[in-house]
Amino acid sequence: MIHNIEVNPGQGGKLVRAAGTCAKILKEPTSRYCLIKMPSGAEKLIDSRCRATIVVRGVAMNPVDHPHGGGEGRSKSSGNHGRCSLTPWGKPCKSGYNTGTLKRRK
Repeated sequence: MIHNIEVNPGQGGKLVRAAGTCAKILKEPTSRYCLIKMPSGAEKLIDSRCRATIVVRGVAMNPVDHPHGGGEGRSKSSGNHGRCSLTPWGKPCKSGYNTGTLKRRK
């Protein structure tokens, strides 16, 4: 999974820059080009000299690297005994918890 992909080498990231979006490398560069699947579903040939940023999920990290990190395998309940991840201030950051201010009802 990659994002912020260059179209021409050294030009700077032009593709897949929005928050939460990522593209997938379908075919490794055997020649000069590699095949990339865009978020829209379109497949695009990109020069293999172009740069991109590798996407790493927070759940796959260690606890010191990310608030969602740690745990035994994919299980997030073993360390917290059924509780979801917390922000550094102790508020839940997953499981549908509302973090924004609620609008006042009229």
